[in-house]
Amino acid sequence: MIRTSRITLLFLVLCSLNCQGSPPTSNALESMTKEAADDELVSITSDARPPLTNVSISPVLQPKESIPPQFTYSLKNPQGKVCVRVSLGVEYLVRENKKKYYFNINPSLTRVTGYCGISESLLSLDFDGGNLQFVFKKEGSVSYVNSIKGHLKPAPPCKNCKSKLYVGVVAHEKLFKANNGLSFKCQSETTLILADFFRVKLVPLQIQAFDLDKGAFGKEVECSADYNRRMIPIILGSVAAAVCLIAILTFLLVRERRGQGYEQL
Repeated sequence: MIRTSRITLLFLVLCSLNCQGSPPTSNALESMTKEAADDELVSITSDARPPLTNVSISPVLQPKESIPPQFTYSLKNPQGKVCVRVSLGVEYLVRENKKKYYFNINPSLTRVTGYCGISESLLSLDFDGGNLQFVFKKEGSVSYVNSIKGHLKPAPPCKNCKSKLYVGVVAHEKLFKANNGLSFKCQSETTLILADFFRVKLVPLQIQAFDLDKGAFGKEVECSADYNRRMIPIILGSVAAAVCLIAILTFLLVRERRGQGYEQL
């Protein structure tokens, strides 16, 4: 009888331990598994995170205009030959709430992508938060830029403002036209209206696609703005000199005729 009671008591104790101990063990395992998974996730995220820098990912609009830095960008074909070469400074202009904001492309943060073709090439200046694309066409003995497309997604200009995407394009044009083997150059400002409240300014500009000898710019074709700026002072100076000359000749002729009107008797 005593032995039976001991066996019964032992059985009850084992059942009690089994019934009360299993759930905590299961919860502990689940907690450990979750903690391990969290640690692994944090580790992966930490390893995949890029190094911290002082450079903002999103373009920051500025309330005041400044001269954009000039740089020369080149695009090469798979054989390593330069098919497009541009030298310029790029400034975006946006208008929001009757205010103007500016953003200059930083050459050190800009990548060159695109493709080289026989009659069409594309060069894209890519940066975090936007890009600027040039599509070049070649027709017979001339080449030109057929379209320019801009894309800009800046950081909000104010604390309570929402971020906005600006996209625009100038298409089906014959911009910066030059004969094959020649480059188009313009020291004057070139401003293009891409869309309402969205413009791009290129200054100064030298550009050439196709037929680049050893990857260098060919002989320069002067833009009309530079030609006018160079020739207008010359023309005005010539006109002023001509007016002065006419005035002097007129004075001499008048004086001579007056002298002939008085004869000694």
